Amino acid sequence: MNTTDFLQIASAICPDRDCVIFEGHHFTYQQLSDRIDRLATLLADLGIVKGDRVGIISVNCNQFVEVYFATAKLGGIFVPLNYRAKPEELAYMIDYASIKTLFVGQRYWEVVESVRSQLPDLANVIALEGDGSDCYEALIDRESGPECQTVIEDDDTTILLFTSGTTGRPKAVPLRHDAFVSYALENVEPANPDLVDRSILSVPLYHVAGIQAMIPAIYGGRTLIMMRQFELQGWLATVAQEKVTRAMLVPTMLSWIVDDPNLGSYDLSSLRTVTYGAAPMPFEVIHKAIRLMPEVNFINGYGQTESAATLTTLGPEDHRLNGSDDERNKKLHRLRHSIGRPLPDVRIRIVAEDGMVVGPNDPGEIQAKGARTMTGYWGDEKLTAQTVTSDGWLRTGDAGYMDEDGYVYLTGRTDDLIIRGGENISPAEIEDVIGTHPKVKESCVIGVPDLDFGQQPFAYCVLKDGESALADEIIEFCRERLASYKRPRGVVFMADLPRNHLGKVLRRELRAKHSDQPA
Repeated sequence: MNTTDFLQIASAICPDRDCVIFEGHHFTYQQLSDRIDRLATLLADLGIVKGDRVGIISVNCNQFVEVYFATAKLGGIFVPLNYRAKPEELAYMIDYASIKTLFVGQRYWEVVESVRSQLPDLANVIALEGDGSDCYEALIDRESGPECQTVIEDDDTTILLFTSGTTGRPKAVPLRHDAFVSYALENVEPANPDLVDRSILSVPLYHVAGIQAMIPAIYGGRTLIMMRQFELQGWLATVAQEKVTRAMLVPTMLSWIVDDPNLGSYDLSSLRTVTYGAAPMPFEVIHKAIRLMPEVNFINGYGQTESAATLTTLGPEDHRLNGSDDERNKKLHRLRHSIGRPLPDVRIRIVAEDGMVVGPNDPGEIQAKGARTMTGYWGDEKLTAQTVTSDGWLRTGDAGYMDEDGYVYLTGRTDDLIIRGGENISPAEIEDVIGTHPKVKESCVIGVPDLDFGQQPFAYCVLKDGESALADEIIEFCRERLASYKRPRGVVFMADLPRNHLGKVLRRELRAKHSDQPA
């Protein structure tokens, strides 16, 4: 089975159900299938064959779904591009992937044109908006859309995703049809003519979290309600008006939602499931969300681009803070620190620096294996050898441990580890302690150079509204709760921590900020 089968099966089961709703336009499963067939014919006419790369740069829209499935029908490889990329970054990705046909949203047309002369492989650029004869709608309207006969294997690459590139050039991750099929078959109920699930999609589709929200939704016969980009009041209004039952959010989005003073004026009673991930979730945010939305099933999903998203989940039961005092305390601990247990088709192990697999509660690198994990980076054997072991285990680069019940705990990135005088220090451990200070909203700890010890912990803190504090106050608070070598040697207060578009704190920017300070 491949992902194109998902659309075919759902269209046969519920042809007249809305598949995509986008800015007032409704497309049933049958209508969307017809549009995808015509688009596939257009791509074939443009010379796209199995293995060719077809790109798109746009905010979320119904065409995103159409271009993916049309490309997949031909056995092509879909390449969604980050619309926040600078011209040099965009040119690099288009050239590196050898994209032959590129679909472009109106606001990105100018930047694509500015780099097009540098891209000899880019044969066709098609505008998604507009009413000219060479624009998207006019082109597919002229096609008849016969059924494509391309043979697609489970292990064929269907999507090439670029990582966020927070540590250098973005890496290209090829993901197979089977990566998405295995997840859907194990974790999603198939399309049901008598059951309608309505999912809101507001995370960007150039990110694996967006792709993971889109493809299983089609398999499940859900109605996909798409937003161009997340906007707080628009999201709340859409959930209320469209009776949304399911949502995927990154922590920053959920934080804005639960902190909105107008939250109570929206009817969110239809909402049944909220999946969150892509960045660490502050405990205060999810704890508040559970209190404000007691009927919602919250699911924390952990994964990365290299694993086609979800590897472990902290499920709804883990978010229900009931039971005895011991049970409740255990759930609170997991809610603060755990990313849940491996999904049924995923194997997780924790490996020490010497390459040995460690036992329960011992720290190491989180490694994963399963149908969803990539076999290697696109065109980079050296990086592949560093990331995928000879026996197929994905080195996630995340540090953590697994308890005796199979719950995995994330303690940070292996390359974020602070080494002070030979002692390994996890930034997350210090951040957890600082986070319990009554004046602190959030913090980030980095290792800074030190002549005597090699590195020392240094904290950047954001205080709660209306609070003030001195650096010595935070340092003393840590001294009382941590081993002496772990306490921060300095504290800087900030209005906000630097983050990327999905809410991940950019430690590299804090390191650069520190290096710019006078000695």
